Amino acid sequence: MTPTLEPLEIDDPAVAATLHRWVTHPRSRFWMMQDASVADVVAAYAAIADHPHHDAWWGRVDGEPTFLAETYDPARVVEVGLTRLPELAPGDLGMHVLVAPPTGEPVPGLTRVVFAAVLAHCFADPGVRRVVVEPDARNAAIRRLNAEAGFEVVGVVDLPGKRAALSFCTREAWEAHR
Repeated sequence: MTPTLEPLEIDDPAVAATLHRWVTHPRSRFWMMQDASVADVVAAYAAIADHPHHDAWWGRVDGEPTFLAETYDPARVVEVGLTRLPELAPGDLGMHVLVAPPTGEPVPGLTRVVFAAVLAHCFADPGVRRVVVEPDARNAAIRRLNAEAGFEVVGVVDLPGKRAALSFCTREAWEAHR
């Protein structure tokens, strides 16, 4: 399995329809877009494209659209809700990952391959010292995956729409867990 990331082209109707299907799927409930229309999804990702400190990435595995990733500066992207936290430090990069809901039989190991590719993408920037994630504290599956990748939960914080398990992965922890 070979994952790749490219900038999300939300103006492409096929991409917009696919992304809408992913973010509104019941498995994506923690993405908090269950009732979003295609226009809502396009507007949300157009806003990300216009933001100077927030990026969305279209992920493919072996050429097939398979995942969505976002990277952001947690000290500058107010919409995520982390800007006020004292735990942030220079060199932090926020990350979100959504693996497409399976259309057939789940592919064993796919999520871990995608997660590793997104972390490699984040740490490819030598200025990134830590990757920050803030999953819903009830999302046990992603919290397990985060721990396997080297993330440590530093606390539970209230963010827009959720109680989040604020977690950091240092470059050293990521390298040790690869």
